Amino acid sequence: MTGKLYGVGVGPGDPELLTLKAVRILESSDIIAIPNSNKEKCVAYKIAVQSVPSLEEKEMLCISMPMTKDKDILKKSHEEGAKAIIEKLNQGKKISFITLGDPTIYSTYLYIHRLVLGEGYDTEIISGIPSFCAAAARINEGLVENFDELHVIPASYQIRDALSLPGTKVLMKSGKKMNEVREILKGTESDSVMVENCGMKNEKVYRDINDIKDDSSYYSLIIVKEK
Repeated sequence: MTGKLYGVGVGPGDPELLTLKAVRILESSDIIAIPNSNKEKCVAYKIAVQSVPSLEEKEMLCISMPMTKDKDILKKSHEEGAKAIIEKLNQGKKISFITLGDPTIYSTYLYIHRLVLGEGYDTEIISGIPSFCAAAARINEGLVENFDELHVIPASYQIRDALSLPGTKVLMKSGKKMNEVREILKGTESDSVMVENCGMKNEKVYRDINDIKDDSSYYSLIIVKEK
């Protein structure tokens, strides 16, 4: 009998934002897969273990997920990760692959998920609280109301045209291009708030885009609203 793979969202940073279902699945899993070579350096693990201390005693399966846009490198790492997981599934193991936020939103887990599912194995996604929802709650504001539109935009790519869309824009993964993103925002008639490391100990909120630093964290999210 083969095992089952779960993609478990651990939320954006605050360990109290893990769902009850996520906690239950993690506690009952045989193996915890992490997108890192070292659990002590894995942000998702450091969040989850605070709410599920038993993770410290569980077998870890480290999956290399390089931070690159090179398609060949990514393809190789995803295939190797899926192969390692399938090997454990064939042993009947229940595996939880933990990921920040929600597994369905710009998550590296999805690549592994599709490969394992494509090989005929049982998989399930466990939703987590998305970072932009947590960030909106942190600044004590809503994201959209009435007929407002919501656009979630990967800011590491071209954003100029996307910022002309109506409604609220959420800029994710802004860190490496923060200088460019900040300068583009200065040229728009909009209100922007950035939450860096939402829910973590080093969380910061910037309500003035001029205060945003070039070396902002990878976990920086900007909510842009029309004035």
